[in-house]
Amino acid sequence: MLPEPSVTRPWPGGTPNRRPLTGLTALALLIILASTMTAGLLWTGQEVTVVLDGQPASARTHQTTVGALLEEMGLDLQAEDLVQPSVDTPLRGGESVVIQKARPVTIEVDGQVLRRRTHARSVAAILLEAQVALSPHDRVTVNGQAWDREAPLPGNPAPAHLRIGVHRAVPIHVNDDGVLSTMYTTAPTVGQALQQAGVIIYLADEMNLDLRTPITPGLHLTIQRSMPVTILADGRTIKTRTRTNSVADVLAQEEVSLFGKDYTLPEVGTPIRDHLRVQVIRVQEEFYIEEEPIPFETVWQPDPDLEIDHRRQDQQGEDGVYKWRYRIVYENGQEVSRTLEKEWADREPTTEIIAYGTKIVVREMETSEGVIRYWRKMRVLTTSYSAATSGKTRDHPQYGITRLGWEARKGVIAVDPLVINFHTKIYVLGYGIGDAVDTGGKIKGLHIDLGFDEDALELWYRWMDVYLLEPAPPANQIRWILPNWPRERR
Repeated sequence: MLPEPSVTRPWPGGTPNRRPLTGLTALALLIILASTMTAGLLWTGQEVTVVLDGQPASARTHQTTVGALLEEMGLDLQAEDLVQPSVDTPLRGGESVVIQKARPVTIEVDGQVLRRRTHARSVAAILLEAQVALSPHDRVTVNGQAWDREAPLPGNPAPAHLRIGVHRAVPIHVNDDGVLSTMYTTAPTVGQALQQAGVIIYLADEMNLDLRTPITPGLHLTIQRSMPVTILADGRTIKTRTRTNSVADVLAQEEVSLFGKDYTLPEVGTPIRDHLRVQVIRVQEEFYIEEEPIPFETVWQPDPDLEIDHRRQDQQGEDGVYKWRYRIVYENGQEVSRTLEKEWADREPTTEIIAYGTKIVVREMETSEGVIRYWRKMRVLTTSYSAATSGKTRDHPQYGITRLGWEARKGVIAVDPLVINFHTKIYVLGYGIGDAVDTGGKIKGLHIDLGFDEDALELWYRWMDVYLLEPAPPANQIRWILPNWPRERR
């Protein structure tokens, strides 16, 4: 381990006027000199190790002091260089001479250029030696790169020359939306100073100075801040900043227009505040017409000149139209209300007028029963029954008895008395003549049930023409307009 070097006095008689040797050049020279001396002295003299800036080399010499050895080697040392042991120390064989040359440094500060040589290990220590004071906000550079003033200087390999720049921080006064502060900066312009300080400026913010304004001591910068606002309109989300006063103003700033009954939440007169959220409600109205037919009525008019069961349409019926008008309101495409505004009969129905015949015409027809005279022919559904199929048990007191008290047998016919009067004689082809003296729960409209003897029941289920025999009943007992049910399927 080499002994700690110490500062020595200058060489006797002053520093030799030789060109300094540093770095690899000095090391190469040491090696050449050592070789020459060794050859010249034929390996006589004492051996000494010389370590120059950490690089060792061996030499043989007849010199008696460290200073004489170094002069013999032609080493040009400066006053700030360190030699251990000192130059006036007697030489002893086998010992080491350690030389640490001071590093040259140029300091650029306050418009001056200072040149120094130093053994200091940090910028702060070098500046302290040069009596250059630093404020906490000053910035330093080493060979053009920003450097921590307390950090070790670059090495491995160390630069032959150090250039230290001191950039003085300039105070500027900042009023940031009412918050007063003093900012120290080494930046050349206002924009760069704000960027270095991490101060974000938005496009909507307002400043009294341009960002390109050069920095000068005591500069006053005023920032009037904008406020962040979010606008939801037409399916878009607009994130913006504004220095306007109201919701209406920021909508105008972003060119968002309101039409008709459009409105906002909150309303347009609301003052702007930080992180305000404005929703634009688009209002649309439309009218909807709903209509429904008004069924026409049918009026039946008797015509004595028209034969019974004949009809004539004297006037065609037509449905009318009834209308309702609704006002429908949509907000952002969603229906929010539906109001009935008006209802009216847009077209009145036209009554259908049908003439029906009331003229009775008696006709004759040849049958297996002889000639019959009938006043009405009807198309009806014919079925059959007997006492056993009438729905009553044999021990029932009305078993086999018709509605009018007749015995159920062939020749008894069940009818709907609202269509065919009781006691009417009816001729049925294939059955013969029967009397309408019975009815039943299922015998309605154009349906008759033919009675048979209990032991001779024939099963009938067919549509066919039947004939009502004379005499015709009085006009007030005739059902002039027959029902249309049941319906015959064809």
